[in-house]
Amino acid sequence: MQLPVYLDYAATTPVDPLVAEAMARCLTLEGQFGNPASRSHLYGWQAEELVENARRDVAELINCDPREIVWTSGATEADNLAIKGVAGFHANKGRHIISSRVEHKAVLDSCHYLEQKGFEVTYLKPEADGSIDPARVEEAIRGDTILVSLMHVNNETGSINDLAAIGAITRAHNVLFHVDAAQGAGKVPIDLMQLPVDLMSLSAHKVYGPKGVGALFVRRDPRVELAAQIHGGGHERGMRSGTLPTHQLVGMGQAFRLARAQMPDELLRLRDLRQQLLTGLDGVPGWQLHGQADNGVPGIVNLGFAGVDGESLLLALRQIAVSSGSACMSATLEPSYVLKAMGVEEDMAQSALRVSFGRFSTPQDIDTALDCLVRTLAQLRQPARAHA
Repeated sequence: MQLPVYLDYAATTPVDPLVAEAMARCLTLEGQFGNPASRSHLYGWQAEELVENARRDVAELINCDPREIVWTSGATEADNLAIKGVAGFHANKGRHIISSRVEHKAVLDSCHYLEQKGFEVTYLKPEADGSIDPARVEEAIRGDTILVSLMHVNNETGSINDLAAIGAITRAHNVLFHVDAAQGAGKVPIDLMQLPVDLMSLSAHKVYGPKGVGALFVRRDPRVELAAQIHGGGHERGMRSGTLPTHQLVGMGQAFRLARAQMPDELLRLRDLRQQLLTGLDGVPGWQLHGQADNGVPGIVNLGFAGVDGESLLLALRQIAVSSGSACMSATLEPSYVLKAMGVEEDMAQSALRVSFGRFSTPQDIDTALDCLVRTLAQLRQPARAHA
């Protein structure tokens, strides 16, 4: 059976072969399988060295101090630790948080949880292109605001927020700024020596690393304090207990090292693929692009198609693996809450497709997608033939 062309890189990426090789060397007796916390023998020392090298590789991609990297099981846990950790530590200072209507569910559900605990959350409405206007952030800040949590790159539309402008506002008001960068790290440059961001969530499996591992950047100067959410052993300077999975951390480090080396060329290549896709749709009637036309991440393209049923469209596209939006929401038939918040009309939101490509995508893949999409749209838009 021929597999469909994979164009759902925003959901997850395949592990790079170099990453898989590095991980495999940390699994068996002949490799570096030890517990990094075992300080009494060579196996533990070797594992600890690998973990700290990986921490440095992650830090170098976003230009921060390796001591500011706290390992987690993924960006979801990092989001939970950042938001609940700030709330728990700073509750006496204030109980107001600012986020937006287009955040990942890991952020939104953490905020909803805190609302049940007596916190108040302001959810900002995005602009029509999916970004958050920094002026809206400043308007929402109050005397009891302790945290602003906004994503770097939207996982459904690829829209990018102006972290520098938003961070300057939060710093001026002495409010902490958390950024979910799961879709941004490794795809666009991030410099935390320059950006006024206090906390940043990272994921390995969006950057050709393994699933089940991520990290949270926690700034040391000015120092950010968090209440731990997982207890037992005091690992990661007391912020996140649990035996460190050496093989997965090595995989994340290798993945981030590769991303850093390849990012400049990869950005240009993905822009070409994006332009190929959009140009190929020029002659197709009744479609629109959701998100930033020029400034978004090039590997995520969200498209709406008039006059077709979204579920029928997705089921008919058997030659290509795409999604209707966020992978965590793919089981529901409801239109994307992100697109609805952006003001996209109901029929366009219901028929939306997210096409996302990456390191192993080729121009031939885009041609296949275009051929399949154009044919399928024409078939679905044919008026039903009257029964004889």
